[in-house]
Amino acid sequence: MVTAYDYPSAVHVDRAGIDIVLVGDSCAMVELGFETTQPITLDEMIHHCKAVKRGAPNRPLLVGDMPLGSYEYEDSDVALRNAYRMLKDGGMDAVKLEGGSAARANTTKKLVEGGVAVMGHVGLTPQAISVIGGFRAQGRTATRARSLLDEAMRLQDAGAFAIVLECVPANVAKVITDTLEIPTIGIGAGAGTSGQVLVFHDMLGMLSHPHHEEFVPKFCKRYARVGHYITKGLEEFRHDVEQGDFPSEEYSPYVMTEEEKEAFDLLLAKDEEDRRTKHDETIKKLTEADEYEQLSLYGDKDK
Repeated sequence: MVTAYDYPSAVHVDRAGIDIVLVGDSCAMVELGFETTQPITLDEMIHHCKAVKRGAPNRPLLVGDMPLGSYEYEDSDVALRNAYRMLKDGGMDAVKLEGGSAARANTTKKLVEGGVAVMGHVGLTPQAISVIGGFRAQGRTATRARSLLDEAMRLQDAGAFAIVLECVPANVAKVITDTLEIPTIGIGAGAGTSGQVLVFHDMLGMLSHPHHEEFVPKFCKRYARVGHYITKGLEEFRHDVEQGDFPSEEYSPYVMTEEEKEAFDLLLAKDEEDRRTKHDETIKKLTEADEYEQLSLYGDKDK
């Protein structure tokens, strides 16, 4: 499983033969620039789900994250209504919920009974970082590890078809996987899970910004460094434009016939004086409005 958040990323993931595409609420961080996943809204998630559906319309299973605030209510009908929107409006095949509490299991059961396939998620649950104290590994004590097993079993009993195990010790993830009848998908949980998931931008090194480099998860193997090539390409474009090397004749393919060039020159000659007068009037108007200095269009504004 790999995340995708837009049409191009979905196309790439589909072409690579990935089985499951997750439209994750991590979109809030890697696409929208937020510090956590919490700010993204249901409408925003549906917007991204639609784009992913267009990019991978047939082969992979599409799973959409239900964002914070869309399913936690005591009235589980709210969660069901929002899940229907993810499927009907967003084009998803299933939704993913975070947490394995009794309340979350009840919500899972409600959705499944309503015809919505649900993927569970236990361990590090990013939507709950305010409660668990940040992005921290989970299940590193015997008591907490046993709780994670209970949560996973609870979600299975509620009808979840698979469970994500995030940032838990490998031995704990393996025990959970061996205990369950449904598949597990690990992220930072060792090799003993049924499958693996990584974030598209992290695994491909999409961003080369120092801040992003600092916060790439320890468990993420980089299979490419696309961000460096993107920056290099943009820098080369800027250089070519500044030096007048782009566009060359090779990249200026649209031409007039000689006959049309002559006709065009005749048309220009007819109102040449009017155009010159209007040009001078515009210069005067912008100079009086101080626009040249404000926009720095014509050289150093301090001169």
